[in-house]
Amino acid sequence: MLALIPSRASVLALAGTALASAAALLLGAPLDVVTWACAGLAGVAAVWVALDVWLTLRAWRRTPLRTVRALPDALALGVPRVLKLTLVNDSAVRWKVAVFDEVDPQLSFDGLPQRVTLPARKKLELQYSVTPQRRGPVQLGATQLRLRSRGGSVELLRTVGNAQRLHVYPNFAAVARYAWLAGDRRLASIGIKTYPKRGMGTDFKQLADYRPGNPIRHIDWKATLRHGKPIVREFQDERDQRVIFLLDCGRRMRADEGHLGSRDGSHFDQALNALMLLSYVALKEGDEVGAVTFGHAPGQGRRFAPRKGSATLNALMAQLYDVEPSATHSDYLAAAEELLKVQPKRALVIMLTNFRDEDAAELTPALKLLRSRHLVLVASLRERVLRELATQPIVADRHAIEVATAHLFTQARSDAFARTTGHDALSVDVEPDALAVALVNRYHAVKRAGLL
Repeated sequence: MLALIPSRASVLALAGTALASAAALLLGAPLDVVTWACAGLAGVAAVWVALDVWLTLRAWRRTPLRTVRALPDALALGVPRVLKLTLVNDSAVRWKVAVFDEVDPQLSFDGLPQRVTLPARKKLELQYSVTPQRRGPVQLGATQLRLRSRGGSVELLRTVGNAQRLHVYPNFAAVARYAWLAGDRRLASIGIKTYPKRGMGTDFKQLADYRPGNPIRHIDWKATLRHGKPIVREFQDERDQRVIFLLDCGRRMRADEGHLGSRDGSHFDQALNALMLLSYVALKEGDEVGAVTFGHAPGQGRRFAPRKGSATLNALMAQLYDVEPSATHSDYLAAAEELLKVQPKRALVIMLTNFRDEDAAELTPALKLLRSRHLVLVASLRERVLRELATQPIVADRHAIEVATAHLFTQARSDAFARTTGHDALSVDVEPDALAVALVNRYHAVKRAGLL
């Protein structure tokens, strides 16, 4: 179906004709004369538009415009990204065109549409920015063009190019910042504690020549006799341990306090950010990292078997990047039973959830079951609004009620959380934006104390 839009020039011509006709009638011109004059002009205009459209379509069909997109491999949640769209004109005619790229509803955009003039046999690169609003797959559809006809009477709608898919991943800014600060020995600036090593590690690393100061007890006498010189055993901190994330994807994790403007995303997004950061840290330490989700509708859970290596973080994110919390109630005990079935080896199990007082009856037996084999860390997300309510200035009676209620609720929740976790010093109940740092500090403490 051919879609035509009157050009600005056509609208102005039509308006001018209407004004001229009205003026003629006001000046006493006969109605039939004005009518026949308008009809004649309309007929001429129709013939001209038809000819103009025919000439434009003939030129288009001979050599239509082409588009080429330059897209990144992936997008990051809440991070603006510039996309490039190249218009290619292989024909011998110049086109005036308005360009609009079909952008997925999950992407906010800036810089569209754009009106350009594309010379004959030339290319023109356009740029616009998009900002992902949600994780998961997104699609850029075909490119919509509004061509100005050869005579300028109308604009024709044309569709060119093909749809392309992109993936929106969690924001890797926290991982990148950690890697940079770790290399610069400035992790304390973001609240991450570093500990001096206590004594020697316990895992054998390699044999090396004896140097003054090496403990005598580390001399390998067989290797010494074989090489004819003192050889010692070198050790490193214990590696090949496991970190398993138990990620709650139930209804409690759907909280969103509008953090997207600061690139933090929802509570669940920030839980994924914390999971990524600690995964990066654990993998750098030589440990294995795995994940199991729970709280989904039946059959929708995700499972990532523990593994190590530089490619593990990308593989883990490819498995989890499009997971979204559901409206389903989270069954903690069923999640614990499933984890024990698939992970028999002792590991540091990190449960990412949103605890409430009424969860104690279900969470307590689940933790008892998990702790029969694993070291368990419960990380609960606390709403930022509770702190804001508790610390607001009291300028009216209702503010006093809100402050008192927020304090009572927070205290009741903290007491219930402490009872449920058995006053475990490893477990944390923090606001989402503090979760990543808290988890890394707890992980370092576990490694330093040799709890695994």
